[in-house]
Amino acid sequence: MAKMLVNGLEVSVRGKDKIMYISLTDIAKGKNPEAPADVVKNWMRTRFAIEFMGLWESLYNPNAKLVEIDQFVIQAGSNSFTMSPQLWIELNESSLTKKSIPPFSERTIFTLFWDQFRF
Repeated sequence: MAKMLVNGLEVSVRGKDKIMYISLTDIAKGKNPEAPADVVKNWMRTRFAIEFMGLWESLYNPNAKLVEIDQFVIQAGSNSFTMSPQLWIELNESSLTKKSIPPFSERTIFTLFWDQFRF
């Protein structure tokens, strides 16, 4: 597995069929090395993240549940709202985990998520 160094943080990069994937967990480890999953779950609770993932699903997933996604946008950020990668994938039969993801450069993908994990 390839690695790239970003602001002193080593981030795993995988490629398949000219599509680059970066490890959000590695980015989250830069914020909290003891509990990176919590960082990802907290990020997924934000309205920004839900809107971004909802847009992605609406563009690339014909099975996206847009009504449920709209409800998540309304609830995002409240103390009682929780979201996890597993819940999102199960709910939407997510295109975020499928081979049909359109190609993005590693810089584009990294830019989309990096601001959420800045120190």
